[in-house]
Amino acid sequence: MGRLTTHVLDTAKGQPGEGIEIAVYRLEGEQRTRLKRVVTNDDGRCDAPILEGDDFLAGEYELVFHAGAYLRRQGVAADEPRFLDVIPLRFGVADASQHYHVPLLLSPYGYSTYRGS
Repeated sequence: MGRLTTHVLDTAKGQPGEGIEIAVYRLEGEQRTRLKRVVTNDDGRCDAPILEGDDFLAGEYELVFHAGAYLRRQGVAADEPRFLDVIPLRFGVADASQHYHVPLLLSPYGYSTYRGS
């Protein structure tokens, strides 16, 4: 059964990104439909797959990480508006029977992502 998961790692502090709100959208042309809102646990992961089974279809998705609120709670000093606040990651799912793991490696001034397993 296919599924979508994520993991947030704070690369500046070398720790999981706990308590980060993530909104999940399905994209169909110009239409953007919010499917779910999740929050990362103390390990920087969600307690369950974000999407799975019949809820996880081939197509385009967007994970929107509310990183600025996390960085503020961590006491990271920065000018406002912050360089990074809300981080949208758009990606495609070609085969919804597979596991798509889309982590976010976060620091106050940069981020990266990849498809993991």
